[in-house]
Amino acid sequence: MENLHDTFRYGHKMFYENITIRAIMTLLVLVSFLCGQWPIFEGTPIQRIHHFLTFGAYDYFQRFVGFVFGAKGTNAISSVEYFCCDRPNPILQLIYLAIVGGTYFLVANSSFGYIPGYYIGEIHRYTSLLAVGVGVLLFLLTSFSDPGTVKADNVSQYLSAYPYDNIIYSEKECSTCKIPKPARSKHCSICDRCVARFDHHCGWMNNCIGERNTQYFMAFLLCGHWVILAGQIKEFKVIDILTVYYGIENSFRSLSPHVVQWLLGAYNTQILLMVFLAIVSLSLAGFFGYHAKLCLTNTTTNETFKWQEYVSWQRKLNEARASSAALKASINGMSSERKPPENKWRAMFRRSPLKDVEVVVKNNIYDKGFFQNILEIIMPLSRRQLSLRTKSKSG
Repeated sequence: MENLHDTFRYGHKMFYENITIRAIMTLLVLVSFLCGQWPIFEGTPIQRIHHFLTFGAYDYFQRFVGFVFGAKGTNAISSVEYFCCDRPNPILQLIYLAIVGGTYFLVANSSFGYIPGYYIGEIHRYTSLLAVGVGVLLFLLTSFSDPGTVKADNVSQYLSAYPYDNIIYSEKECSTCKIPKPARSKHCSICDRCVARFDHHCGWMNNCIGERNTQYFMAFLLCGHWVILAGQIKEFKVIDILTVYYGIENSFRSLSPHVVQWLLGAYNTQILLMVFLAIVSLSLAGFFGYHAKLCLTNTTTNETFKWQEYVSWQRKLNEARASSAALKASINGMSSERKPPENKWRAMFRRSPLKDVEVVVKNNIYDKGFFQNILEIIMPLSRRQLSLRTKSKSG
């Protein structure tokens, strides 16, 4: 009997380790694909995996098609790439809606039979539909709302709303739209329009994320997922069977691998859905956390890269100035009257002039504090100025 228990425990241990490794690998690939381009992952294996998934693999595929089918094959791939990546199209929107609809159908078909259960009541049938409905509504609001398109008839309100900092933004004209380019705006090459307080173009939304739809985008990311399996564990007395019959220690660490194995055997569809939703939720949580930080500091994704380029350029410029000053001082020392040779050990540990380089400080004039930054997301500056103008005219 003891050998049976040992075999049972060893099998469950191997099973648990196998599941854990697969989950970690799946999460790593998803995070690398979705978030690998973020500044926080620069120079890490996640960035390299992201580069391979988004560029390297596609490059190898193009070469293979070119080798097999010649110029016609590569031209066909280029046409598909142009339609999918360089022009507005609803493909990713339809894929997202299909994923949400298909997942909800599978959840309803496989899990609603257990409602009401030990922990959840009949109302959860309707709250789940409400949660999905709210998520889809926020998705549609973000997709089809105006992100803050800058035109000739409204450019003045954006120019007054966002002053130039003369660091990463200076007064200039959009070379495509031929109108003044407000600070914090950018011309989106995919949508072919200038967008105020431009953050990024989101392929899933088939829309830019800008001044007037950032609040919908953040609310969409905040929308979460939930699962319903805990009640079934209690109803079927899984814990009692494992602890009494198999002699498993009644602790979370000992019971968790066995409970997971039972769930996979009895509710494999629900578990797969749970893992899928958990990974999606973690990805969305990370994306929400990144954008929440940007909102709290009144920065956009576009400005993050601009500041990186500016700080890197200023640092190199300061290092060049320090090196030039050190070289000039060295030449002046050689031309002056000869001094006794410096001790080798002292020369070895002498402080490098590059260590005295002035630290480049990011001076974000748009960061107005926690509450003002949040208010700017909820009620964009251009809308506030427009409402003030309307009130002054009516008064």
